[in-house]
Amino acid sequence: MSSPAYLLDVNIAIALLDPDHVHYRRVRKWLTGTEQMWGTCAFTEAGFLRITTDPRAGAFTVEQAVESLRLLTLHPRFRFWPIGACWATLAAPFLKHVVGHKQITDAYLLGLAISEDGILVTMDKGIRFLAGERYAKNILVLE
Repeated sequence: MSSPAYLLDVNIAIALLDPDHVHYRRVRKWLTGTEQMWGTCAFTEAGFLRITTDPRAGAFTVEQAVESLRLLTLHPRFRFWPIGACWATLAAPFLKHVVGHKQITDAYLLGLAISEDGILVTMDKGIRFLAGERYAKNILVLE
């Protein structure tokens, strides 16, 4: 890969695929402004499906959510990121910064981005602590 590809965090996928989301325009603007490859992994997709189909918080039926993901994969710059390592392996570089349960998925996604020399795109500012100075280049926080 000639330039780093972007791995979408769950919060980015939700904002990107729900036109009623408060950050929809911000995420769309970023995505249309980049020429790099970008994509999702199984964790991103499962998180998107879990949250958007929850009747208490989500806006989609299972069928609608699955179709949204399918349409996303048709984009010419879309790339699916397979996960070929366990959580402990991917999170090992910054395990000392994992201090709570809310960082488990973040650690997995960041570890995947690092292992693929990519960049995790998120709206979660707390990821900066997890990444530390050494892996700051592997995150992009949309603010």
